[in-house]
Amino acid sequence: MKRIASISLDLDNQWSYMKTHGDAGWESYPSYLDLVVPRILSFLGERGLKITFFIVGQDAALEKNRNAIASIAAAGHEIANHSFNHEPWLHLYSREEIVAEFEKTEKALIEVTGSRPLGFRGPGFSLSPTVLDVLAERGYEYDCSTLPSYMGPFSRAFYFLRSPEMSPEEKEKLKRLFGKFSDGFQTLKAHNIEAGGRSLVEIPVTTFPLIKTPIHASYFLFLAGFSKLAAKAYWRSAVAACSLTGVEPSLLLHPLDFLGGEDIDELKFFPGMNQTASSKIEILSYAVDVLSRKFQLVEMRRHADTFRERQQAVPKEMRLKQI
Repeated sequence: MKRIASISLDLDNQWSYMKTHGDAGWESYPSYLDLVVPRILSFLGERGLKITFFIVGQDAALEKNRNAIASIAAAGHEIANHSFNHEPWLHLYSREEIVAEFEKTEKALIEVTGSRPLGFRGPGFSLSPTVLDVLAERGYEYDCSTLPSYMGPFSRAFYFLRSPEMSPEEKEKLKRLFGKFSDGFQTLKAHNIEAGGRSLVEIPVTTFPLIKTPIHASYFLFLAGFSKLAAKAYWRSAVAACSLTGVEPSLLLHPLDFLGGEDIDELKFFPGMNQTASSKIEILSYAVDVLSRKFQLVEMRRHADTFRERQQAVPKEMRLKQI
């Protein structure tokens, strides 16, 4: 039997990228969901895939986005929590602010999709012990907010370089965007985290085993802008490395992986937006095909449930050795 690999998509909207970038006009919450969600659902439907969508509560709370978000749940995909305000400095929030963030997001998602989220990913991989405690207290089953990579500081510096209009105050808030160098020492495998008196399953966003360079779609699509052959070779190598090291990968997608520079003028600053949408989708199709040859593709909750079932079948004294 094939081992599993999960696929998820952070449904970050146009306004959230503009907000993080420090662009004017984000306060009106410009949205591309009516454009990109049908494109994503078509891609997944053609391949018979069910994945997890991490949805921003603010988008679900706005009437103009409700049909697009409701269509995701109607297509049978898992709905998960990606915070309400999509601020990559969530780790700076107080406990009261975090609780309010979760309450508003859950209310909006339940109203639009009928589903209460059981999984969470922090915006910009923002996480803190307090966030984990609140997750546990609110009955969440898993978190996916870690990115085990040494590349965080370099990715952040590159992002700041492409955002010259960003103020020192904004950069200070984003000083942990994409994580720390020490994050590269974290495990790539699903594992338990004790928080709030319970065990949560942590499913890291997979990076290249051993060297820990990013492999989520935005990275290899950026590479494809220079060489499609190199991007495909990098992806094949990463999948093979996961298989050889016993890592069950978790592939992360974003809406911009399905959008090109011809779609959204305001986001041409973003890496990879000099490519067409059709070119990106061709590379994504290749990536999913390669992944499916070695792994059974599932949503995040199934990944967490499978890990938990395996743990229950293993004697307690041996569990730490498997993590």
